[in-house]
Order: sequence, then C-alpha cells, then structure tokens
Amino acid sequence: MSSDDPVVDVRDLGKRYEIYSAPRDRLKQMLLPPLARALSRPEPRYFREFWALRDISFQVRRGETLAIIGRNGSGKSTLLQIIAGTMAPTTGDARTHGRIAALLELGSGFNPEFTGRENVYLNCAILGLTREQVDARLDEILAFADIGAFVDQPVKTYSSGMMVRLAFAVQAHIAADIVIIDEALAVGDVFFAQKCFARLRTLVDSGAAVIFVTHDMSTVTQFCRSAIVLHEGRQLFQGDPVAAIRRYMLIGREESSFSRGSSGPADEPPEATVAGDWPPPDALVRAPEVDVVEGGRAEFLGCTVRDALGRPANLFEMGDIAEFFYDFLVKDDIGIPVGGISIVNDKNIIVHGKNSLQVERGPRGPVGAGTRLRFRQRIALRLTPGEYTAVIGLAATDATTYANIDVLPHDDLTARTERISSVGRACTFGVVLRRKGVALTHHGLCDLDGDIAMKAHRPDPGGERTHDRG
Repeated sequence: MSSDDPVVDVRDLGKRYEIYSAPRDRLKQMLLPPLARALSRPEPRYFREFWALRDISFQVRRGETLAIIGRNGSGKSTLLQIIAGTMAPTTGDARTHGRIAALLELGSGFNPEFTGRENVYLNCAILGLTREQVDARLDEILAFADIGAFVDQPVKTYSSGMMVRLAFAVQAHIAADIVIIDEALAVGDVFFAQKCFARLRTLVDSGAAVIFVTHDMSTVTQFCRSAIVLHEGRQLFQGDPVAAIRRYMLIGREESSFSRGSSGPADEPPEATVAGDWPPPDALVRAPEVDVVEGGRAEFLGCTVRDALGRPANLFEMGDIAEFFYDFLVKDDIGIPVGGISIVNDKNIIVHGKNSLQVERGPRGPVGAGTRLRFRQRIALRLTPGEYTAVIGLAATDATTYANIDVLPHDDLTARTERISSVGRACTFGVVLRRKGVALTHHGLCDLDGDIAMKAHRPDPGGERTHDRG
C-alpha cells in the first residue's frame, strides 16, 4: 500500500435510526409489513426515520490529521464509531486499512472488575497483539499512563482522569495505522494532554493517520491538516482548518438569522458598513439561545459583531479589532444608562469585561420610557485561540454617583448601580491563529501589555563588553 492510498475511505455514508413511539410498534413493524407484502398490500410503517448521518464522503491518508467539528448532535461520534467498526452504516461504506486504535467513550473496552494491568492485556488482545508483544510494550504503556500502584487495582476504583490515562496509553503504543479519538483528552489534566499531543505528533510522523472530534478550536488550527464540519448529520465543509472553523462559526449565525425571519441565502456574503458606522437596527440579531434576565424595565433587542472594516463577522485572528453593537428598548424611566460586555471562554471563565463607566466621562442624563439605547463597543481580541460568548449588560446609576466615579470605592459604586438587563450568550465568536506574522502572539488566556529586554555579557581580554538588546 503506497503512502498516497487512503487508510480511511468513506463514501456516501449514511446512518438511519428507526424511532418508535411505543414498544408495541416495534413488534408491529416486525410482523405486519411482511404480512402485507404476502397479501400484495401497501406496507404499513410504525416508526419515523431519523438520519444521524447522510451523504458523508472523505479520505484520510497516512500521516494526515483530520478534525471533525460541529455542534452537539451533529453526528460526530456516530461517524467515529462507524469508522472504528463498532457501528454499521445504513448506506454507503467506510473502508479502513490497517490497525485501528480508537478512544471513544470513557471506559469503553475496560472490564471494571479487572485491574488496570489485566485490562492492558485484554485491550491489546482485542486489538490483535500477542501476549509476547504486550510484554514487550508493558513497561512503556504503564510509564506513559503514570497511575502508580493503581495499575494493580480494579478499574472501577479509577477516576475519569486515570481511566483516560490508561486507555490512551494502550491505544498510543500498539503501532496503530489509524488513531481515532472522541474528545477523551478533554477529561485529563493539562500536563497529560500535552504529553498526549506530543505522542500523537510522534505517531503522525511515523505515518499514522489521526482522526479526532474536538470543540477546542486552537487544537484544530495547530494540530490538524484538514477539518470536516458536520451539521445535523450532513457534511457542510471539508478543507483548511481555519476555513472550516469559519464555516462552523457561521452555523449559529445562520440559525439566528432564520429566527428573525431572514429570507436571504445563508451563505450570501454579508453587506458591510463603513468601519465605525452604526448598522441599521434590522441588522441586529437576537439569537434563540440567549439567556436573558430582565426585570421589565428594558428589553434586549439584539446585537451584531463587525470586523475592523465594518463587515459582519464571527471569526477573528488573534489581536483583531471587533466592534460589538447592541440595542435595548427602555420601557420605564431609568437613571444614567451603563452598557458593557463580558467575554466568556469555553471553560465559563470571564477573560475580559468592561462597561461604559470605565471608558468614558462625558455628560450623561437619565432616559425615559420608549428610548432606544444603542451601544458600540470596540475590543481588541488579544485572546488565545478558541470559541467565546459575550454577556451583554445594561445598568443605570444616578447623577451623583456618575459625577463621583473617580473617587468612589468600587463596592460603593457597585451598590449604587442598578442592574437592568443581563444577556448571556448574546453572541458567539471564535479567535484563531494569525495567518501573517507571528501566528501565536502570546500564551495563556489573554495578551497583557509589556516588553522584554535582554543583556548579553561576553568576556573579552580587553575588558567586559556588554551588548544590550531590547
């Protein structure tokens, strides 16, 4: 088999489930359609069809890494199970060549009553290794798993992290041609995840093909050569990882556009405004999944995110400027309005938050019922690659508090500010590596201002010379 031949070849794949309303319908389906055929009558159907996958086609060659991304319920895990051979397709086929190492569900393939050591032998035997081959790899597997004396304890006593450690250690040391991973690495700690990805790179360099499902967009851009986007069981895109993430990020926006009654094509290029201009009110979207907490004094009307050129966008490169526009309709007289945004990552950590009290000192006054409040907030997205949501808030304060912002303690300022509306998951956007210049501008959650200076001292026969760099 040459390196150009695919080790995974999926063609026109489909998976259909039969959904029955009651157990008796399953029995009817077994007995009555054959009887109807024998009597030359129309066949009754007692189930409804659900297609988890439809018309999926792609190939993976040796040494390639493929990510499969999509919202929950899009068919990602079903596809991996079919490739791994643990599930049969309804239509099409998935051909594989070589040994498969699959890390699908947590604890799959383990006997909870067996010890970790016994499960290593059991898993390796299932994967086609002889006992002599397992003996030769055992020390390396246990060293990689690094679970200490627990290796001789029943697996049912393991934590989820220990289970993943042992499972990955087995799959990573069986000389597999195809490695399949379904989000299992999200369970382990960061140090183990780093070790796993280092091992995966070694496997790829040795010619193994790696396919995995993840919601970590930074992993997709840094580790994968290509990516597939699934949505509602269909293949929306296959190609460059960054382009795939852009397509993935459009899914939520298309659904939001549909919810507000947009009749335009989903993939039609959005119309840009001049950078800094305010978009028309009908350009704002109130997504169906927003989490709104309101007391009736104001209504959240929607939001939109634009790039530095004024174009609607939901995918940015590290450091890009994003403009957030959001509107509220005031239904009762309130004090001086305060608007702001908090950015939340996929771990539900607020990585940035700022409101209008923190950036402006201009004259303001109370607003009356019927007023439409429009906010524009520019943020430099100096964030680590990943997927983020925005929490948008509206508050109000009195004139005295507003005039004394600079001298009031933070606790007093908070106590004197009334929360009017809080909108969780108001919008979703992604941040990816830069395509020009330094791809990864910093490490960690966000980019903090600062600089680095260096001095190099080189001894010299005529005295010490100092070279400054900075």
